[in-house]
Amino acid sequence: MGWEQAKGLPTQYNRWRTSCGNRPRSFANGKAAGEIVVSVESMSSAAATPVQPESGEPNGYVQRQSATLFEPPRPLLLKCGQEFGPITVAYQTYGELSPRKDNAVFICHALTGDSHVAGRRHPEDRKPGWWDGFVGPGKGIDTDRFFVICANVLGGCQGTTGPNSTDPAVGKPYGPEFPFLTVSDIVRTHQALVASLGISKLLAIVGGSLGGMQVLEWAAHAPDSIASAIVLASGARLSAQGIAFNAVGRRAIVADPAFNGGNFYEQADRPKFGLALARMIAHITYLSEQAIERKFGRRLQHTEELRYQINDDTEFQIESYLNYQGKRFVERFDANSYLRLTRAMDYFDLERDYGPMSQSLAKTAARFLVVSYNTDWLFPTEQSRAIVRALVQAGRHVSYTELNSPHGHDAFLVESELPMLAKLVAPFLDRCYFDLPKGAARA
Repeated sequence: MGWEQAKGLPTQYNRWRTSCGNRPRSFANGKAAGEIVVSVESMSSAAATPVQPESGEPNGYVQRQSATLFEPPRPLLLKCGQEFGPITVAYQTYGELSPRKDNAVFICHALTGDSHVAGRRHPEDRKPGWWDGFVGPGKGIDTDRFFVICANVLGGCQGTTGPNSTDPAVGKPYGPEFPFLTVSDIVRTHQALVASLGISKLLAIVGGSLGGMQVLEWAAHAPDSIASAIVLASGARLSAQGIAFNAVGRRAIVADPAFNGGNFYEQADRPKFGLALARMIAHITYLSEQAIERKFGRRLQHTEELRYQINDDTEFQIESYLNYQGKRFVERFDANSYLRLTRAMDYFDLERDYGPMSQSLAKTAARFLVVSYNTDWLFPTEQSRAIVRALVQAGRHVSYTELNSPHGHDAFLVESELPMLAKLVAPFLDRCYFDLPKGAARA
């Protein structure tokens, strides 16, 4: 092991490579600050256990809550120029908000996530929330210490107003009439939710992939509303290749005869084949070649011999896996939501909207933790380094590491990778909270 100069970064920006990852280095005003230097050791997977939220619920199960925002006469002015409201936002909270309201952490979910980030809602739940191994008492985001909020995005299909919600003006789902959305619209909706909870400044916002885009948008749009920002496996814009995969997925949906121009809610058939295919295409981008080869290789699913049947679409194990992912996805997601949210990712471009990152991110005093994964080809490490370079140039405090993982883009969600991520996030949040001003700024 030894010091390795990070390509394209300032001379003082070095990485300490270990057997399974890198030590993050912190920078303030362009110089190594030495405050957040966390050892990333080899660890076994932490067992997933249900979160016992400090929610005041006697049965220990988390409950989805909702808030109605942007009611007349004050609708949300969307980036496309359309006014929209009212908006119902589904969210869940964990832990207790401190008397000073200075310990709130907002989690921005990825493309097909929801507000159910951890714990179980009912005894019958087949599995806990999507980040249960990372959010909870004593975990990477410790709900014994922090008040955690996670909300379904605007345009989603898990409780927040979206295309499958009833349009109060006509009494039936919005469907294709639901407006065009951007990441900016999603963030402004969540900012309004946070304000409705009486919180004027968040201790941290955290997000991966589309969630990381939301974190960057939040920092640029409302620089004084956050004390820290954690960006995981994300970037300031989606690459042309990423847009291409999204375009093919959307084409699969609209080409499904059951899509019917988006007016399918009163039909017996939904565009399940197109939506499943879109998910299969996208899921390939979430995996690394290494992960696919290790898990499936060229192994056959049902036999040891080739069948020589052209219509057998599950002959190889990887085919069967992707088919399973597609079938499960259509059980929980909406085709119109998928069209709008992937388009929001395509449109996101922080520098187009706010100018050079070195200027737009210079407006916030928030500390940043940026994490990338060496096998992520949807948001490759260079995109994270570009964010870090801009923050260093702006004189902001930033910690960065590239983690080694075979799991590709989805590594930040993979159970076996969470202990390594927790080794970075937990001390970062602790330091940010410890360094908060003790006076009026905490009120």
